[in-house]
Amino acid sequence: MDEEAQEDLRANKNLGVYKGALYENFVAEAFLKQGLGLYYFKKENSTLEEDFFVRSQKELIPVEVKSNKERSKSLAALIKNENYSDIHHGIKLSAGNIGYANGIYTFPYFCSFLIKQYLKIQSDM
Repeated sequence: MDEEAQEDLRANKNLGVYKGALYENFVAEAFLKQGLGLYYFKKENSTLEEDFFVRSQKELIPVEVKSNKERSKSLAALIKNENYSDIHHGIKLSAGNIGYANGIYTFPYFCSFLIKQYLKIQSDM
């Protein structure tokens, strides 16, 4: 964050404005410490974007970080799109519990440090 944003966050306790960026940075730090790369995708002329991508031996897995309980529209679109044949499911990191629905595994933020281990288990299956 730039100095102005840091000051705003400290002085005004304005977490709502920066929450998404902070959570994405927490996840990015966990990914880097596991030796995972940081890959972002934004499709031109579209609202489709994805925060991170990780790869298992078998597939490319989009990872979305949500600071609220909103649906993961981009994640769902990537999973359903036949143009992305190596994407079979996705991961959503949020304040929610562990779960699975519509091809999306949901994990709490704190599980982001386990993503590399999750990928290994997925590859072994």
